[in-house]
Amino acid sequence: MQRHPVFLIVVLGFLNALTPFTIDLYLPAFPQIAADLGVAVSRMSLSVSVYFIGFALGQVIYGPLLDRFGRQRPIYGGLAIYVLATLGCMTTKSFEGLLVFRFISALGGSAASVGAIALVRDHVPAEKAARAFATLMLVLSVSPLLAPSIGSLIATIAGWRVIFAALAVLAIANLALVIFVIPRTYAPDPSVSLRLTPILRTFGDALAQPQFRTYTLAGSLSFAGLFVFVSGSPAVFMDGFGVGPGGFGAIFAILAGGMILGGQLNHLLLRYFASEQVFHRALLLQVIGGVTFLTLALTLDLGKWATVALLFVFLHCAGITYPNAAALALKPFTKNIGSASSLLGFIQLGMGSIAAALVGVLDLTGPLPMAFVMATCSTAGWIVLRSARNLKTEEAGEQTSA
Repeated sequence: MQRHPVFLIVVLGFLNALTPFTIDLYLPAFPQIAADLGVAVSRMSLSVSVYFIGFALGQVIYGPLLDRFGRQRPIYGGLAIYVLATLGCMTTKSFEGLLVFRFISALGGSAASVGAIALVRDHVPAEKAARAFATLMLVLSVSPLLAPSIGSLIATIAGWRVIFAALAVLAIANLALVIFVIPRTYAPDPSVSLRLTPILRTFGDALAQPQFRTYTLAGSLSFAGLFVFVSGSPAVFMDGFGVGPGGFGAIFAILAGGMILGGQLNHLLLRYFASEQVFHRALLLQVIGGVTFLTLALTLDLGKWATVALLFVFLHCAGITYPNAAALALKPFTKNIGSASSLLGFIQLGMGSIAAALVGVLDLTGPLPMAFVMATCSTAGWIVLRSARNLKTEEAGEQTSA
């Protein structure tokens, strides 16, 4: 049965939201998990970093598999691994076990995100991809809007282990959507090699494509601010400002609203401006917001709500830059889209993980570490974009060697 494109994108958005839910749902339970497993609360951030690392590695694994075997089978396998590893997180008795199972669940769960992005390009023409990715971002943004509050409620009523049971159920629901709802339109390509050398060559060909390279790097640097916020916000708000789990969930919802508004504004802007124009201007505004955040953090003793307001502006811009960067990066490709999508995700996760780690490395207090890394990343993204200002975007459907 033919599915309406918007309905399909919403379904793919739920598939893509598995990882944000996996990250955000258990954040308010950090103190409870740390006490149960006998570690300091500060060490719980390692479970986020481990997930980012596993997720980044999973990106490059599933790309070639999605091109070789079709979209469904690798997603089935990845989600099955995710469910088993998440149940391992639920039953573990040690912090080390939690880290191991989080890493494995990330390797499995990354199949859903890579597959969702590839499926968007399978079902949506290149010239309409930016709007499709904006819808994907809208669904994606619901996870930080809801997840911390839901996680706090579950942890309070039933304990932190039930949070991981809920994530396993969510993955099973996603598996059902892939099986029964998403059409099978992509024909597996047996010519795609799974040997390391050809895979690396395919990735190298994608990176050699100027449009892919420019928008992937600039977009990833812009989007890194989200990872910085996720990793740094518990320390800033819960430890620094003394916000409780419920208040932390409310702040997360407010800031997720900034990203949602950004995605909705992007829909409107794309009616009147080209995706390239929207991305350039949104990134410039993000640079201004990041530099302003850093300047005020250096010169003033920023309070809780001033910090929330400045983060809102920065993440609002990220809600605009992300879908346009993804659409523009993948626009030139008509084959090996799965591999290109996985490389895009790997670079996004890699840069985001590095940016998130910098927040913990900096020996600074309050919102200053977040402000510094956000301003640095967005400015670096703008430099990458401006260095390729004469880049001519590829026409829809143009074939590349990748």
